[in-house]
Amino acid sequence: MAVPARTCGASRPGPARTARPWPGCGPQPGPGARRPLSLLLPSLLLLPLLAAPGASAYSFPQQHTMQHWARRLEQEVDGVMRIFGGVQQLREIYKDNRNLFEVQENEPQKLVEKVAGDIESLLDRKVQALKRLADAAENFQKAHRWQDNIKVRTPALPPAPRDDPESEDVERGSKASTLTLDFIEDPNFKNKVNYSYTAVQIPTDIYKGSTVILNELNWTEALENVFIENRRQDPTLLWQVFGSATGVTRYYPAAPWRAPKKIDLYDVRRRPWYIQGASSPKDMVIIVDVSGSVSGLTLKLMKTSVCEMLDTLSDDDYVNVASFNEKAQPVSCFTHLVQANVRNKKVFKEAVQGMVAKGTTGYKAGFEYAFDQLQNSNITRANCNKMIMMFTDGGEDRVQDVFEKYNWPNRTVRVFTFSVGQHNYDVTPLQWMACANKGYYFEIPSIGAIRINTQEYLDVLGRPMVLAGKEAKQVQWTNVYEDALEGGLGLVVTGTLPVFNLTQDGPGEKKNQLILGVMGIDVALNDIKRLTPNYTLGANGYVFAIDLNGYVLLHPNLKPQTTNFREPVTLDFLDAELEDENKEEIRRSMIDGNKGHKQIRTLVKSLDERYIDEVIRNYTWVPIRSTNYSLGLVLPPYSTFYLQANLSDQILQVKCKWPDFEFLLPSSFESEGHVFIAPREYCKDLNASDNNTEFLKNFIELMEKVTPDSKQCNNFLLHNLILDTGITQQLVERVWRDQDLNTYSLLAVFAATDGGITRVFPNKAAEDWTENPEPFNASFYRRSLDNYGYVFKPPHQDTLLRPLELENDTVGVLVSTAVELSLGGRTLRPAVVGVKLDLEAWAEKFKVLASNRTHQDQPQKQCGPSSHCEMDCEVNNEDLLCVLIDDGGFLVLSNQNHQWDQVGRFFSEVDANLMLALYNNSFYTRKESYDYQAACAPQPPGNLGAAPRGVFVPTIADFLNLAWWTSAAACGLGREGAPWPEEFKRAMEQDPAEAEGSSETRESSCVMKQTQYYFGSVNASYNAIIDCGNCSRLFHAQRLTNTNLLFVVAEKPLCSQCEAGRLLQKETHSDGPEQCELVQRPRYRRGPHICFDYNATEDTSDCGRGASFPPSLGVLVSLQLLLLLGLPPRPQPQVHAHASRRL
Repeated sequence: MAVPARTCGASRPGPARTARPWPGCGPQPGPGARRPLSLLLPSLLLLPLLAAPGASAYSFPQQHTMQHWARRLEQEVDGVMRIFGGVQQLREIYKDNRNLFEVQENEPQKLVEKVAGDIESLLDRKVQALKRLADAAENFQKAHRWQDNIKVRTPALPPAPRDDPESEDVERGSKASTLTLDFIEDPNFKNKVNYSYTAVQIPTDIYKGSTVILNELNWTEALENVFIENRRQDPTLLWQVFGSATGVTRYYPAAPWRAPKKIDLYDVRRRPWYIQGASSPKDMVIIVDVSGSVSGLTLKLMKTSVCEMLDTLSDDDYVNVASFNEKAQPVSCFTHLVQANVRNKKVFKEAVQGMVAKGTTGYKAGFEYAFDQLQNSNITRANCNKMIMMFTDGGEDRVQDVFEKYNWPNRTVRVFTFSVGQHNYDVTPLQWMACANKGYYFEIPSIGAIRINTQEYLDVLGRPMVLAGKEAKQVQWTNVYEDALEGGLGLVVTGTLPVFNLTQDGPGEKKNQLILGVMGIDVALNDIKRLTPNYTLGANGYVFAIDLNGYVLLHPNLKPQTTNFREPVTLDFLDAELEDENKEEIRRSMIDGNKGHKQIRTLVKSLDERYIDEVIRNYTWVPIRSTNYSLGLVLPPYSTFYLQANLSDQILQVKCKWPDFEFLLPSSFESEGHVFIAPREYCKDLNASDNNTEFLKNFIELMEKVTPDSKQCNNFLLHNLILDTGITQQLVERVWRDQDLNTYSLLAVFAATDGGITRVFPNKAAEDWTENPEPFNASFYRRSLDNYGYVFKPPHQDTLLRPLELENDTVGVLVSTAVELSLGGRTLRPAVVGVKLDLEAWAEKFKVLASNRTHQDQPQKQCGPSSHCEMDCEVNNEDLLCVLIDDGGFLVLSNQNHQWDQVGRFFSEVDANLMLALYNNSFYTRKESYDYQAACAPQPPGNLGAAPRGVFVPTIADFLNLAWWTSAAACGLGREGAPWPEEFKRAMEQDPAEAEGSSETRESSCVMKQTQYYFGSVNASYNAIIDCGNCSRLFHAQRLTNTNLLFVVAEKPLCSQCEAGRLLQKETHSDGPEQCELVQRPRYRRGPHICFDYNATEDTSDCGRGASFPPSLGVLVSLQLLLLLGLPPRPQPQVHAHASRRL
């Protein structure tokens, strides 16, 4: 920020300060103008320390004085930690108990290959079940005899009692036939299910009494026995689902469908797994006619149609959208095909809303633009199905010359044409374009026809797959996405297998080329995580997996705060971690299916996302065979080895009881310190609890029942926990119990271990202990392992007491350090020890240590009338600011009493001018990144102004077709000034995710920008000037050895004219990096290994219609009545359970 220059050479006023000329007049450097240290040092040597003759004055401390203060601070911290931390004593305790544990080695290559093999075996069992289902479905459909007058027959089953809370009415099919089923809570599904039946869901906008639907229900019912047999062979199977190309979903086991507040928009054909399994990857160019004849309702229909079309694309697809009249141009900043990921599709959807109709229709311009896009080979793309989707209101030009030039005779690009709106134009040219280019012609006369007609092109793309037969029957594994059943499996991946129509229309007729649907089986991510090692890798070791797009399947940082089950969860590996060149190389190698190992120096965020550490990590990776995934293992060097307790002999000595068990009992806490135990799954029957006191009580009760060799318990976890209970108790006995904590102003001492024990002494200190009882999830624990020396952690500002309350309460600062063992040449860090400093007492001690006094009882030095004195942090605290700041830029200690309540704040909030100077002088480095998994509160609707830009009045056909709701919600059609009943307007304004079944107002997914600071390259001790004319300030900064602290001494500002830009550290809402720039340097990816986009025997004669299933008559009548009465619409139940063996 530029600051007006002050008068050069002006003396600086101030009480008892030396008048001196200030070098340099000019603006304070802003955040982007960092001053090189090499330019600073020469000028610092010339800084005068002048005093007016005969005057009593204090001068800014000399550099050697402040270095002396820094050494005193270092010695004080080190002395306290040596006495109370007990690092050396704990090492001796481990060595004295060497017979109670073994040192095991983590061999990365063997580990990662074993886990990859276990995951492959798990997924292979699902693949076999998928193949049985797909084969059975094809055979059932082939044997099915079509019935034109098919009806549903209600089974004669006794209904469950109406007052049974575990039973629910579930609709079976058309004619409102219902079946009351008993559902039981199942821990695997976290939902109520019934294993005796399947259930069916039919989209809201499909008439369930249609002959097509009834025949579909008839033949798919036979799948029920196959579902049940699959589960008998593999009891770990979760949801088994058949998604039909007609929109019917049959799933097993039966479960109540979600009860949405408003409208259920679920359509299986728009689920990520269905889209991925129904066709090969696509390169799609959408061109939209925006000539003058396209206006009002027709243009709105086109915008909505494009949005719906984009929703049929997955991350394996590439797309661009352009508008055309006499000329063609992209609607967004994307000038070429881009990956159809969530963020790119959002850019398109927003850009499409800005399309304006003008000019004359020029099909030639539109198609030439589209073909040029598809022929561009210098970009990343799908390189499989190529297609052009044209939306228009009609025209006479067939542009045959364009097709002859670009597409004939091979017809490698399919053309799909969409006649939009209600008009009297001749549609023959549009039909001809589609039929002449292996595509399809659709009509979208109203909004009710949009969803079904923008997704049926997938049937055409499925033809080459069907004709390829067994060659195309390959299982694909999807991206991560959220289970559609609310409160169910959470994040899942799905194995998919297409199901083909094997029937023939008659003797000697060609083979049918329609895809019947997609079979899917879910695998919960939690089931895959259970195959990975949990606690042997240490707090900072982990396993991760990625797919061909570089998206993570497993990663400790995969934690979406909110999920919209309409979209997959696509977190790139380089966004899950802090990106660097080494990780780019690792990612590329994994995507290519290679094995590898690499040790790298990289940056990692702390668990609380406040700090950055530079660490060494070992990456090892292998492909998971028969899948699209690759598995990686990350280990810090100190996690190469780990302890495994062996308490067998000790257990025998105490007659098969748990040794040291008494030190876990609350009765021992007063003398031995309070014990927190990590909430791990020690035994199957152990009841979990978020309250650690209750969890410990449950643990003790269980231990009194089970024997040490019980098969229901995890012996590794249990024995290590008991071992560390005894180890930490001996630390109390040898070190803590006989020390007076008050003498050194300590609130507590503590030890935490890999085995899951956190012991806090004395017992009363546990009342204020706020750290996570799971050491692996405690920020202080993980940071201590990654850093040598003493790691200070001030309390988070949100937990601080206000100044007036500090008189009666204490605030503590944690200081911790890792305990490093060397046993037989093998090094490991099994524990962290530390102390909790009393903030007020140490602030006073800090003043003394940074003063001219040698100890606290010595009287303060007085500066006589004719003497010259240096300022110090105690006597001159009105003129001199002295602070300790940690490596994240957070205030730890200050000599200013009024700043005690600001301990834990980012220092820029305390002294923006000084923090900026520290940053500009390279004491701190800034790291910015984006969190793509954040959740934000719903934004209130903005004021659109008094006059609507346009009013969309739906036709009565639209009102009577529920599909108009679904499409309107998807793209915001008609939100401005539409004169409809309030319930309809609210229905259209709802978020699609909310419409599809949220039981409450949902937070939306958003992007947050994160900024962290960490120590830069400067390790020297030196003075510098915050240059601001006569408002300039001297400051001194120096790193404290063996800590994560920066000691800063500065003159307090006497004027505010030098206000500088404030550095921000808080997380802020962001749109993320500029998408238009990102697509110019796309990240490396690979598409699926298979592509089916051509078959010489394909019959392209079926190439045009505009029909859809008629809506339900009952729904039509209900809606008409609701319209007349103005009543809120009642959701139509759409779940059907079939109990009979035939309809």
